[in-house]
Amino acid sequence: MTLTRRHALQLAALGAATLAGMPTRQAAAAPKIRVGVLKFGTVSWELDTLKHHSLDAANGIDVEAVSFAGEDATNVAMLAGDIDMIVSDWLWVSRLRSEGNDLTLAPYSTAVGAIMVRQDSPIQAIPDLAGKKLGVAGGPLDKSWLLIQALAKRDHGIDLASAGEVAYGAPPLLAEKAMQGELDAVLNFWHFCARLEANGFRRLVGANDAALSLGASGPVSALGYVFHEKWAAENLEAVRGFVKASAGAKALLAKSDAEWLRLAPLVRAEGKELEKLRDRYREGIPTRPIAEEAADAAKLYYVLAEVGGEKLVGKATEMAPGTYWTDLLK
Repeated sequence: MTLTRRHALQLAALGAATLAGMPTRQAAAAPKIRVGVLKFGTVSWELDTLKHHSLDAANGIDVEAVSFAGEDATNVAMLAGDIDMIVSDWLWVSRLRSEGNDLTLAPYSTAVGAIMVRQDSPIQAIPDLAGKKLGVAGGPLDKSWLLIQALAKRDHGIDLASAGEVAYGAPPLLAEKAMQGELDAVLNFWHFCARLEANGFRRLVGANDAALSLGASGPVSALGYVFHEKWAAENLEAVRGFVKASAGAKALLAKSDAEWLRLAPLVRAEGKELEKLRDRYREGIPTRPIAEEAADAAKLYYVLAEVGGEKLVGKATEMAPGTYWTDLLK
C-alpha cells in the first residue's frame, strides 16, 4: 500500500488525538526533596501533615521523609548528600560554615528545653538547685544547658555544673527517672518537658527565658531545616516551595485540634498529654522576621561561645555569615 499525503495527514491527526487522550509521559515530575527524620521525632508530625494534605504537591514539589535511627546518622547522610534536608540547630550550621562547609538553614521551631520539677517540689528558683541532683539531656554542650548556666552565673553567681550533682543522659531515660523521683530536677528537650507537664511537673526556667534575659529580643529558632547552599541555588523554586509547604503545615497545626487528633498515633500521646504537646508545639512556631532571628542568634553566639568554648564553636569568634539562608533575608 502506497502511503499518500492524505493518508499521512490522517495518521498524524489520529496520533495527535490519541496522545491528547493519554497522560503526557514527558511532563516533568515534581522535584523530590528528601528530608531525613527520626522515626518518632517531632519533625515527622509536620511532614505527615504536609503530605496528608498534599501541601507539597500544591507547591510544586514531592517531599519524602527518610527515617533514621539517630541524629548522628541523619547528619552523616546530610553531609554525604544522601538526603537533601535535615532539622538541626543553627549553632552546628554556623560551626560547619566557619570550617568551610556550605550548610544553611530555614527556621523550623523556637521550642526549646526547660528545667522541670514536680509541682510540689521545694525548688522555686535557680539558686535552689544547689546541692540537688539535676538530669541534663543533650550532654554538657547542649545549648539550653549552656544558656541556663550563663543565666545562673550572671544573676546568681552559681556554677550549675558544679553546684550539685549533674547526670547527663538520653532524654527518654531522664524523663523516666524524673517521673520515678530519682532526680530533683531535669533539663530536657521541649517535647519531653511537655509530657512531664501533663504528668505533674512544672517549668522552673526555660532556655527561651535565659535567651531573652541574655540579650535576645524575641524567640530564636533553635532548630531549622538544614541544607546545602549550593543545592538550594540549583533548586531554588523547589526550596522556596518547601518553605511555603512547611508554613502551610504549621498554619494547619496551629489552628486545627482535629489535625492533632489525627496525628495522635504518630505523636504517641492522647488526652492531656496530647493537648500539652499541641500547645507547646504551637508556641514554638516561628513568627518573627528572619532577619531579627538571625540578629538575635548572633548575639547569643557570644554567650554560648564564652560558656562552651572551643569544644562548642571551634575557632570562630562569631556566628558565620549565611547561617540563615540568605534567600529568606531578602
